[in-house]
Amino acid sequence: MRNLREAVSRDLLPYVTKPSQYIGGEVNQLVGSDNWDGADVRVVIGFPDTYAIGTSHLGCQILYWLCNHTDGVCAERTFSPWTDAEKVMRDKGLELFTWDTRRPVADADIFAISLQYEMSFTNLLTLLDLAGIPLRHRDRDNRHPLVIVGGPQADNPEPVADFVDLVVLGDGEASMAAILAKYKELKSAGMPRRDMIRVMAESFEWIYAPALYDVCYNDDGTVRSINPDSDRIPHLIERCQTLDLDEAPFPIEPLIPYTDVVHDRIAIEIMRGCPQRCRFCHAGYTKRPLRLRSVDKILEMADHMWRSTGIDELGLLSLSTADYPDLAELARRANELFAPRGVGISVPSLRVDKMLASIPSMLTAVRKPSLTIAVEAARDDMRAAIRKKVTDGALLDGVRAAFEAGWRSVKLYFMSGFPGERPDDIDGMFDLSRAISELRREVAGGPARVTASVGWLVPKPYTPLQWMAQPRPEYFNDVRRRLREISGRRKSSVRIKMHDPDRSVLEAVFARGDRRLSAVIENAWRSGARFDGWDECFNARIWQEAFDRSDLTVDFYAHRERPADEVFPWTHLHGGPPTPYLRNQYEDFSTHLEPTSTVPLPLVSEPLVK
Repeated sequence: MRNLREAVSRDLLPYVTKPSQYIGGEVNQLVGSDNWDGADVRVVIGFPDTYAIGTSHLGCQILYWLCNHTDGVCAERTFSPWTDAEKVMRDKGLELFTWDTRRPVADADIFAISLQYEMSFTNLLTLLDLAGIPLRHRDRDNRHPLVIVGGPQADNPEPVADFVDLVVLGDGEASMAAILAKYKELKSAGMPRRDMIRVMAESFEWIYAPALYDVCYNDDGTVRSINPDSDRIPHLIERCQTLDLDEAPFPIEPLIPYTDVVHDRIAIEIMRGCPQRCRFCHAGYTKRPLRLRSVDKILEMADHMWRSTGIDELGLLSLSTADYPDLAELARRANELFAPRGVGISVPSLRVDKMLASIPSMLTAVRKPSLTIAVEAARDDMRAAIRKKVTDGALLDGVRAAFEAGWRSVKLYFMSGFPGERPDDIDGMFDLSRAISELRREVAGGPARVTASVGWLVPKPYTPLQWMAQPRPEYFNDVRRRLREISGRRKSSVRIKMHDPDRSVLEAVFARGDRRLSAVIENAWRSGARFDGWDECFNARIWQEAFDRSDLTVDFYAHRERPADEVFPWTHLHGGPPTPYLRNQYEDFSTHLEPTSTVPLPLVSEPLVK
């Protein structure tokens, strides 16, 4: 089998920024030079973003661990080369390689790619093209690996339907184990790779093969029907679920990168799913049922991971860590175990309810980074409308407890664009942030550093907001101007961060899009779209031109209210609660909002700030 080690060292590493992100060979790497050649099934786990982000992604680490602890299987990793590296690779004819032992990605049996974000779709094409794999599934033959995708964006994979062979709906542990066993069986029987696509789709209720489904459209461009081409193919794809987290495979000897990555920590998922079901949250509706990892198992894993890495931060991860029922016991025992070792304990953004007041005292170990809180809305009634069960009183009590425990700074996450949003909701983002900053003055004599990040609502499939029209970018730009004017007039220790809304509009397009968008994605990619989630790379003009060259519009996908009976592009994928339940939740939304003395914010392009 081919090895590109010399070519990578000679033709790539001397000519790129941060060559350390391409060298591989990390401590705890699971693959050696002989594993690939002797494997029955060779897998490449791909992440369509940089090494720094992909290496930090726990899901890919889990799959890497699982595959390499399966008899007869070897899995190696690959990531999207940064733009300078892509240019060098194309100029020198260097194909996409694996980080572990420099194997050509095209030599794999399975190319498994995690789709975490809508704006990584063009990087998916970069991975395929650099590997020498035809972009469209119809152009591949038995020489090419099976291209399988999973992750959150697999819940509606239709925008990339033309580029993938198989889609896994749901959790990766059980599904990957089953795929590996089936592939090994079929390969041993001499079945050609392209024939495996139909067999896989017939064998597993959670595997979706887009090429085996016919989509018909109405005259107005909406979907009329989605049907499999055979009675042996399921009409409805179910979700694969890993029910027992204590027994699920987990990387207890994680990789130690030689360069900076996004999250340099021991990361343990303590709970999967969320009991809250905030009306905008895709994960809250699709990750059910709630599954817990036991305190004993978490601490056993954490101790092993620390001993195998020496990393001095333990991250307790979940969608809503405050809802972990044994959090007090876990925090107490983790502090007892790790504080003497100088290991800090961190949690992701917290739900702001009665639990928040008790969390700071739980997390007493060593460092106290910024307390991160997902507030979402600034007023109590809007939080009630989105089912964020918290009041200002509970939030302020919790933050006060954090300041008393030694925290100095707070990160707040807000979202703009909810139905019925009022000027008071926008002004309240700054007012609440400033109140939190000043609260520390009462405790410690000086204000807290508060960073308020304001994001733009992207309606997601499988949520009550899947029917709503996303506000137009003009509206979001008015919100930006309003917040900048307010923060400029009222001096404080509050910093407000906002990004250009054009990217959020594209996220809304792809979140609820259909397979006709594959042509737009390819068009934008051929025009230079890369790393669209990065501010320094995103180019809205490229995307507008890609839509202009098609018969599709951004308005149709992002800014159109859907009728109650519309057939969604993901109707054949079972991702969440029944549609009538979601529709009732959507129609109930506005009943929680109190009228204010100010006029409602426009949801069209008339100016917000006169």
